[in-house]
Amino acid sequence: MRIGVIGTGRIGTIHARTLSRHREVGSLILTDVDPARAQELANRLGETAAPSTEEIFKWGVDAVVITTATSAHAELIGRAARSGLPVFCEKPIALDLPGSLQAIAEVETAGTVLQMGFQRRFDTGYTGAREAVRSGRLGRLHTVRATTSDQTPPPAAYLPISGGLYRDALIHDFDMLRWVTGREVVDVYAAGSDAGPAMFREAGDIDTAAAVLTLDDGTLATATASRLNGAGYDVRMELAGELDQVVVGLDDRTPIASTEPTGPPAATKPWTGFLERFGPAYEAELIAFVELVVGQRTNPCDGREALQALRIAEACEVSRRERRPVRLAEIAGAYALG
Repeated sequence: MRIGVIGTGRIGTIHARTLSRHREVGSLILTDVDPARAQELANRLGETAAPSTEEIFKWGVDAVVITTATSAHAELIGRAARSGLPVFCEKPIALDLPGSLQAIAEVETAGTVLQMGFQRRFDTGYTGAREAVRSGRLGRLHTVRATTSDQTPPPAAYLPISGGLYRDALIHDFDMLRWVTGREVVDVYAAGSDAGPAMFREAGDIDTAAAVLTLDDGTLATATASRLNGAGYDVRMELAGELDQVVVGLDDRTPIASTEPTGPPAATKPWTGFLERFGPAYEAELIAFVELVVGQRTNPCDGREALQALRIAEACEVSRRERRPVRLAEIAGAYALG
């Protein structure tokens, strides 16, 4: 199998390494907006670099992995679909719903495959939480608390193209809320703060966010995020039911210190970022993509699944901006996918 990797930044490099080691993958073609970066990675991996995206399709590949800037995702997904190629793409499909819908429509019209990169679906903690909920161990679920907090903010230049904190960071929590519980979000009420560094205000973004979400069975959920969590990278999900409760992301590297005399000790080596925290999950999702391409498994996260997480993020942005509760029906109703 020959796979084209479009984008050789941080995530692209990780995915290329994973694919280069896979027994089903014979070779890779790597390309990037910075050709020198693609060539340097190709040299390290013993693979081939292409001068532009055009060569990926001209030279012939069996599948495409897209890890470019988000603004290019939808166009590249469509290009691959029209070429009859299965695609793995990092989230999101696009920064808006119309762009996402167009890309999904192209994939479905072509009859090809699109797997989206929501790596938490391959994390052992979230998998365990899903099993706990689905097995009935927790009883009736009544409360879910999710958080994603970065230790340090991204570069200022990234903020205007990120889509904002809900679409860029909390979209993972929204996906997990659906995937772990098996329920749909029916309404949200969201708020945000830009009281941190001026670069957030200048970009029209926020550095801290909070949302209350109601699920279709009445379960209440909260989701919070921050770009400025100096203690370390903190990603957790707590699920409380009438019989039991569990937590994802609580281990000896969780950046939390207890104020109780008999509480657990503070982490001596807290997580520093998502690449470190979710390294095994990133590898597992690419292995799953190869298995999908060769027909050994079904799609673990297709475009329609990714679209639902984006709709929740969009609803939160509307709620924050207009300072009101927003029903998901408002967002789903405005954009229909046949």
